[in-house]
Amino acid sequence: MNKNKGILGNKIYLYLTEFFSGMAVMAVELGASRLLAPYFSSSQIVWTIIIGTIMIAMALGNIFGGKWADKDPNPDRLYKRILIAAIWIAAIPVLGKYVIAGVSALLIFTVNTGFLVIAAFVSCMVVFVFPLFLLGTVTPSLVKYTTENLEENGKVVGMLGAINTIGSILGTFLPTFVTIPSVGTAISFLLFAGILLFLAILYFISTHSRKKTVVVSVALFVLCCVFGHDSSFAFWESDITYEGESVYNYLQVKEDQRRVALSTNVLFGVQSVRMKQEELTGLYYDYALAAPYMAGLPEKKEGRVLILGNGTGTYLTQCRNYFDNLSAEGVEIDEKITGLAYEYFDLPDDAKVSTYDGRAYLNASKETYDVIMVDAYQDITIPFQMSSIDFFSQVRDHLSENGVMVVNMNMRGTKEGSITDYLSDTISRVFPEVYTVDVSGSTNRELFASNNPAMLSDFVSSYKRETRPDLKAMMELVEAGLTPYEAGDRILTDDKAPVELLGMMVIDDLIRDEVSYYKEIYEEKGFSGLLEAF
Repeated sequence: MNKNKGILGNKIYLYLTEFFSGMAVMAVELGASRLLAPYFSSSQIVWTIIIGTIMIAMALGNIFGGKWADKDPNPDRLYKRILIAAIWIAAIPVLGKYVIAGVSALLIFTVNTGFLVIAAFVSCMVVFVFPLFLLGTVTPSLVKYTTENLEENGKVVGMLGAINTIGSILGTFLPTFVTIPSVGTAISFLLFAGILLFLAILYFISTHSRKKTVVVSVALFVLCCVFGHDSSFAFWESDITYEGESVYNYLQVKEDQRRVALSTNVLFGVQSVRMKQEELTGLYYDYALAAPYMAGLPEKKEGRVLILGNGTGTYLTQCRNYFDNLSAEGVEIDEKITGLAYEYFDLPDDAKVSTYDGRAYLNASKETYDVIMVDAYQDITIPFQMSSIDFFSQVRDHLSENGVMVVNMNMRGTKEGSITDYLSDTISRVFPEVYTVDVSGSTNRELFASNNPAMLSDFVSSYKRETRPDLKAMMELVEAGLTPYEAGDRILTDDKAPVELLGMMVIDDLIRDEVSYYKEIYEEKGFSGLLEAF
């Protein structure tokens, strides 16, 4: 091989190849998390799968890249691999969500346990491993092209490693803080694919080779740009009012004649709602309205409510609508969700909402409240720092005398040792009075906790004086379902809180129950019978 062939005579170009390859790898990793999150959540389990599969791809790329560089040190082959990786990455916004949906549809009928893990792993292997394997061949190949003699071998390898690391750092920060929030995941894939494509094309133009390959690659990239700029993850939906992304979440707003709803996951439930007629929601928020009665707030001149995980302000708005004497404020880590609250959910302009992590807010605040609502759990994504005994102790310290904490536990388990059992046991170590009630027609369970031994009797005597029929009927339903919790010894701490694994077990049970009907049809009538059922 002639090391001075074309543009390769300039080491700066080789270093740029290493830099942008490292950047693209990390950008694809961050993009992978955003592509998978609307379907499988953004939990630590999903992140582990993404990092693990990408490390496998890179390791194999390093091994084979070194072998291929020794066997045939023709740089045409390296830049052809970069070209292929660029087109594959550009095609991810076009085909990736269909592959993920197809893998999920296939596995949901064949996998009994660990659906999220297996589906996320298979999706990662199919969508992301091949292009990152190709990019993994870059470093060993460039070592071959940049090393002039053995005396400078260590220096060159060290320089390539440093440049790759710097590129990786930028590839970590740019998608998270710049490209994904501003232009979305789909266009972010296209941007970084375009950089790789430009690098490869520049090489082939300088060497006057593979002109047809370059033309075909550019044509394919243009097609990916045309068909891949659509940021819709729920491609089967046609009536979405808003769909977008924030630093933290996939966001979807849907509206019908009765309500407006926010979802942060296309597969799992609704996170916030607004009833257009200012009526009860029919969801867990209605059950949580028992907390002000338990704290005796209707009889007080004024009361204070804090919502950790405000979402679009459903509970905040309900508290203000039903209790004139309450001052309600929210804490929501996702500023974009708060923006949607004002735009689509009629959150009052004077509502105080702090953009903060719930626990960090408590750390910084010295205020006390009569009711604190903890509503920061969604699907399998349960923040461990807001599930530990240390966190619930902080909540207790921010409650007034006879104050009440209400926690929405959204994955009610049916088996012993579920995530709800762990949370309830942990809370019972902090609060002597703990009651739970299952939300009808959902997998939610509301937990009420207080230091007040008369919490239940205060609740009953307070709501009995309620004159609004709908609200009084709702409180009667809550009273009928309230059960004193019998605590066990399953304690979550800051040091040990395996909330993702516990949540995944419940998700498996929920999925198994939901698809059992369709599994029976599939087993009896096959795929054609399944299509008829839908």
